[in-house]
Amino acid sequence: MTLIDAIGYLASALVLLTFCMSTMLRLRAVAICSNLAFVAYGLGEEVYPVLILHLILLPLNVWLLVRMTLLLRKANLAAATDLSPAWLQPFMRAKRFKAGEIIFRRGDFADSLYMIASGLVRLPEIDQRLSDGELFGEVGLFSVERRRTQTAVAATDVELLWISGGQLKTLCERNPGLSLYFLRLTATRMTANASRTPQVLLASKP
Repeated sequence: MTLIDAIGYLASALVLLTFCMSTMLRLRAVAICSNLAFVAYGLGEEVYPVLILHLILLPLNVWLLVRMTLLLRKANLAAATDLSPAWLQPFMRAKRFKAGEIIFRRGDFADSLYMIASGLVRLPEIDQRLSDGELFGEVGLFSVERRRTQTAVAATDVELLWISGGQLKTLCERNPGLSLYFLRLTATRMTANASRTPQVLLASKP
C-alpha cells in the first residue's frame, strides 16, 4: 500500500467518523481533517473532482467551526459571569412601540422573546407592569402550543430588544446552562402569574 492509498483510506475513515460525533463542534473538526486528507489524496492521485469538492468544503467547514466556537464562547462567558438577562443583548435587535400599542395578544403565536430597554409594558390580564431590563414572552415561547398566555401592551413609549425563537433555541442547544436559566425563569414567572390571578379577580369584583 502506498502513502497516497493510506491517505485515501484515512480520509474515508474520517468521513465515517463524522457520523459518530455527538456534537456539532466535533463533527466540524473531524470534517476538516477529512477535507485535508481528501485534498492530499486528490493531489497525489490527480483525482480532480475529489480535489475540487474538498477545496470547496474545507473553507466552509472552517467558517462554520469558527462561527459556532465564537457563539458558544460568548454564550458561555456571559452565562458564567452574569445570570441577568444582559448577556442576551448582543444577540437581540431593537423595536419600538408607542404608548397604547399592542405588542402581542393572548393566544397569538409566540415567535420571539422580548427585553425592555426603556419604558413600561403592562400585562392587563394579571394587572402587572414590567420595566427596564425585564424579559417577557418566554412562557409562550417555551410552551408546547407556542401560544401567548398574556396580552402585552406598551404602557408608555417603549424600546424593546427581541430575539427570535429559532435563534434562542440555537443558543440553548449549544449551552445547556442557558436552557436551565430559562427553565428557572419560566417556572418562576408561571408561579408568580398564578399567584397574581386570584388577586386580580378579587379586585375586579364589585
